[in-house]
Amino acid sequence: MRIFLTLLVLGQILMATIIDKIEINGVSVPLIYEEDRRLPIVNTQVVFKNSGSITDTKKAGLAKFSAKVLNEGTASLGSNAFAEALESKAIHISATAGSETFVLDVSSLKDEYTNSLKYLEMLLKDPNYSKESMSKIKTMTLGSLSRKENDFDYIAGRELKRLMFEGTVLANPPSGTKESIASIEVADIKSFVKKHMVLSRVIIVVGGDISLDEVKKNMKKVLSSLRVGKDEAIEYFEVTKTVKESILKRETEQAYIYFGTPYNMKVDDEEYYKARVATFILGTGGFGSRLMEEIRVKRGLAYSAYARVHMSKSSGYMSGYLQTKLDSMDEAKKTVSEVINSFVKNGVTKDELEQTKKFLLGSEPLRVETMSQRLSRTFMDYYKGFGAGHSQAELEKIKNLKLKDLNKFIKSHTEILDITYAIVTK
Repeated sequence: MRIFLTLLVLGQILMATIIDKIEINGVSVPLIYEEDRRLPIVNTQVVFKNSGSITDTKKAGLAKFSAKVLNEGTASLGSNAFAEALESKAIHISATAGSETFVLDVSSLKDEYTNSLKYLEMLLKDPNYSKESMSKIKTMTLGSLSRKENDFDYIAGRELKRLMFEGTVLANPPSGTKESIASIEVADIKSFVKKHMVLSRVIIVVGGDISLDEVKKNMKKVLSSLRVGKDEAIEYFEVTKTVKESILKRETEQAYIYFGTPYNMKVDDEEYYKARVATFILGTGGFGSRLMEEIRVKRGLAYSAYARVHMSKSSGYMSGYLQTKLDSMDEAKKTVSEVINSFVKNGVTKDELEQTKKFLLGSEPLRVETMSQRLSRTFMDYYKGFGAGHSQAELEKIKNLKLKDLNKFIKSHTEILDITYAIVTK
């Protein structure tokens, strides 16, 4: 402990995530940064807001397909030569598309930091739109979709989203369909990149053995080639008001039960911490949670049962799942409904609240022990519209949460009684 404190005093390791900005071509670009000198490594993420699969309004899977194209290197070097150049310097560059964001991820040793950004700049200016890369990605994606036809968890989960968000982009599978992937052309990818990979949507996240001044200087140079473009607010999609049920028949030895409900709360709701506690008790907490106790421990209907709340800028809902024997399907489904009904009607006990507090507060150090975790948390707080230190303030609210206030909150969210089911069975 004395050695550790001495190192802190000497400034040899710095572990405070900060939020700053960089002016690039007249755009004030947010920068989330943490210096960590314990290892000579630098990790950089260039995050483009409102640029993930939420934007696939015309062709499902376009955002993820575009990310795969950027993983094919540059037009001048080609896929193999670009990959070999990175590998020779132990540099990693990859593109991924989430639901609401499109991310370019770069990591390297400190000595190769400037080289890593040089290759990133090359990729931004000269993506590989060749026929060969497009054909390769289509073949691999279509093969992956074919394999998913036998993944009954994937099928049930996809069907649940289709039912809950019918008629919206959220009803589409983020990876696309065979038809949508087959229809994607080079012009679609170029249009996606032109519209979404622009300065007005960028948030930079950097951590490692690098100074803030170095980061600002280098990122300004690399990103100055991007168009300014324009940002757009993410559309919010309500869960359908109609309770639905879909049973899909497959050659399976088990029933896959996926369920979902509305959750009337937005991503920046100040009471989210109550939803976090409530859902932990209902189904996120594993053994000891209501769903696990009733479905596995007391009735032996499934190996596990789970539920969680999803909160993003584009939606808010609760979902869960379990697998059970074919002849136990109806009983398991009935039990899910009974547990959720009892939860809303009666609330939770003092012991459940105290045990949940102990876990959430006690496990906090494990959620922020790495630089990546701390950067991710600060990014999410910023992205959701909260200031620095929000997560810590939320933990303090959880610590002081009273049973009567939690139960009042639970009983007010009667919308979770409107359960939609998507089931794969024999």
